[in-house]
Amino acid sequence: MTAEIRFFWARLNANYWFYPATFSILAAMLAFAMVALDRSGFAQALNDVDWLIPARPKGASDMLTVMAGSMIGVASTVFSITLVAVTYASGNYGPRLLTNFMEDRGNQLSLATFIGSFVYALIVLRSVRAEDESASSAADATATALPGFTPQLSLLVAYALMAACVGVLVFFLHHVPSSIRINRVLERIGRRLLSAVQSAYPVEDVFSEAAKPVEGEPLLAWDSGYVQMIDFEELAQTARDNGATFSLKVRTGDFVHPGIPLLEASGCKPADIEDSLREHFTLGASRTPEQDPQFLIDELVEIGLRALSPGINDPFTAITALHWLGAATSEIGRRDLRKDVCGGDADDCPIIPLPDGFEHYLKRGFGSIRSAVASSPIAAEVMLDTISNAAMPIKDRKRQALLREEGKLLAQQARNHLTGPDLERFETHVADFERRFWEDASAN
Repeated sequence: MTAEIRFFWARLNANYWFYPATFSILAAMLAFAMVALDRSGFAQALNDVDWLIPARPKGASDMLTVMAGSMIGVASTVFSITLVAVTYASGNYGPRLLTNFMEDRGNQLSLATFIGSFVYALIVLRSVRAEDESASSAADATATALPGFTPQLSLLVAYALMAACVGVLVFFLHHVPSSIRINRVLERIGRRLLSAVQSAYPVEDVFSEAAKPVEGEPLLAWDSGYVQMIDFEELAQTARDNGATFSLKVRTGDFVHPGIPLLEASGCKPADIEDSLREHFTLGASRTPEQDPQFLIDELVEIGLRALSPGINDPFTAITALHWLGAATSEIGRRDLRKDVCGGDADDCPIIPLPDGFEHYLKRGFGSIRSAVASSPIAAEVMLDTISNAAMPIKDRKRQALLREEGKLLAQQARNHLTGPDLERFETHVADFERRFWEDASAN
């Protein structure tokens, strides 16, 4: 598949309307199937069950009417609560987190369950006939021993859906306040970041240098926007078909506009296959987490910066963000940062991605939040501890040295902000920080 199709499918699953629309279609199919079974006389045996009292047409109609009305009302309430939660989160944690809440499976499936139940009840209600109405077919006349037509099996399924909706409503009322708790928000971002790092860089404890780019003719961007996805597999196949090597000049998440090179092609003229190459790049108005671990790092940094701003002044939220940044930095530091864009053919891969060095990620994370952390005594101390903890599992001396240098830069900036006892206590942490790095270097 091209990048456009793959990206469309990824974003389709993230849209708030996708699951409600899917559940509505499935509910409609289920309703027609249940009514067909009732019309065929399949549910006739239900009338002979002693503990299951058959419903009359009036009762079935009333029950289905109440169910349909209540389900659409609850669905509206669910949507309203979700909208309030999203507004609160985007205002307090940052507008970039809006996508995270819209993609929340709990919210999507809750709304989908209520709308699906509404559709089911509405379709089944259409088949109920009062006792004074004549049958529309011979099958209807023999479908039940009672006058009129009451879809007994369909009604039982409706009761089951009602019970499921009650359970989903209880879950939703717990899920919404839980999902907007800042610790929960940071955990979801952090775990998603760790998963993205492990997926993008699967090889551990290997510290090879990235392949050097090959000079060639550039393929220029045709539009303005963010690079949302690159179809590396199809791009590699295009390169092999044309006997070329492509050196990428952008990463997923970079902003481009006409005149900016996307790649340089060696071995062929990109102008001759420009239409084919364009299909492998998706450009859009916003960044997305697909293929872009930096986006998730930026979300953690944004939450930390907002928490440390004078208007909010919440260092403990920033500390939690630092902890997840430290876990991600340690995970990145233990891995081979050469992107495996060609799978098993990595040794003969015609695609040379823009290198993602450890220093690049370190600056994007700790480097971006450092200046704000330096003004907070407690956050500065925690960041020193987090950096030293992140360095412990890393075996590469160069990456350890980069982390140590980041700690030194933090100490340099903090000395310009802290005074008195705060500075004295911080200097004690700096001494412990240097000692831990010296001990780790001696052990290795």
